[in-house]
Amino acid sequence: MVRIRILGDRNPDYPTHRAIDAAISKLRAEARWTGTDSEGAAALDGVQGLWVVPGSPYRDDAAVLCALRSTREGKVPLLATCGGFQYALLELARNAAGLSGATHAEVDPDGRELVVAPLSCAIVGRRSPVRVVPGTLLSAIIGTEPFEGYHWCGYGLDPAYLPQLRSAGLVESAHGDGGLEAFELRDHPFYVATLSQPQMDTGPDGRLHPLLNAFVAAASAQAG
Repeated sequence: MVRIRILGDRNPDYPTHRAIDAAISKLRAEARWTGTDSEGAAALDGVQGLWVVPGSPYRDDAAVLCALRSTREGKVPLLATCGGFQYALLELARNAAGLSGATHAEVDPDGRELVVAPLSCAIVGRRSPVRVVPGTLLSAIIGTEPFEGYHWCGYGLDPAYLPQLRSAGLVESAHGDGGLEAFELRDHPFYVATLSQPQMDTGPDGRLHPLLNAFVAAASAQAG
């Protein structure tokens, strides 16, 4: 059985986390929540896919960043959504783009390199347009038609850091009201980070968002 780690601090009061619970029941994989402060949260032994979910700042930010680095360097399939998107940017900036002082404004508002900064207009609890970049992995999965993605987000990438992040392998795969909406990595089998939350978009027939199915398929391929 394919094993997926859902890395985040589950709170059933969050509608987005309840939607993740519902999605887990439909994934064709053994998918389990792991709290960020749990023993071994950062270790990916025996895990074929990592989903870093919303709910930042996390109880253990260091564990999240360590797990993200392991997926990037170890070519483990990754889906990172909302807060996961932000922390994926932070990990890439610190460990691949030469921005060792990169920080997240929610955690360190006085940081000198605020790679993850407040959005000019927070997108909290509403849908906003997402424009997919043709030719990307994301476009191959969901197509290139603009769509309304569900967001609960007040932070995103400061575009001033895009040149360094591109040099480190970042590929822009979608844009939206918050600027960079999704990104991938060159030379990685499946590394997709999005500000929008695909678990909130189960189809009328009960099918999961295609991005979730593609993620599980990539993890299955990893398992061999």
